[in-house]
Amino acid sequence: MKCAQRVMTLILFVALFCFSGASKARASSESPGDVFRNFSDVLIYMVPSVAFGMTLNEKDNTGTWQFAESAVVTMGICTGLKYTVKERRPDGNKQSFPSGHVAIVVQSAEFMRKRYGWAYGLPAYAVATYVGFSRAETGAHYTRDILAGALIAFVSTDLITTKYEGWNVQPVMSSAYMGINLSRNW
Repeated sequence: MKCAQRVMTLILFVALFCFSGASKARASSESPGDVFRNFSDVLIYMVPSVAFGMTLNEKDNTGTWQFAESAVVTMGICTGLKYTVKERRPDGNKQSFPSGHVAIVVQSAEFMRKRYGWAYGLPAYAVATYVGFSRAETGAHYTRDILAGALIAFVSTDLITTKYEGWNVQPVMSSAYMGINLSRNW
């Protein structure tokens, strides 16, 4: 319970920091598409910050290095492809393939899922889905760019990250709860 409270506190702190410092919202002069895109831009900082913060919170040095390594590999591959492929975005800007926004969020989500379990990975994947959808909806990327960024992030992070063994949670079956005496020798 205490760990879950720490994680929620960390998530709220990071969210407040991101929204106060990184948001570019100008409420009256922005279109709904701009707000959609700006919120997505904030999330690409929030999700990796939470994943990295989890490793620090748990004093998980191995996880910290695995997170950093998978992020460097993921973004290195994506950046290399962006400058090699040189595909234009739907809005006309350069360097469309693959989506770096989606790559870093999926990298963080997959890290949390593989290292700490689905309880942490599922919400992060929900955010990653939102980021991918917003990148396509605002004309920043084609669907293939989004899928390629996600695939690169998933594979590189899955290969680098190992399951965290620091939590030794073991279910306990109570004989009183089950209505049977488990201590009897048959």
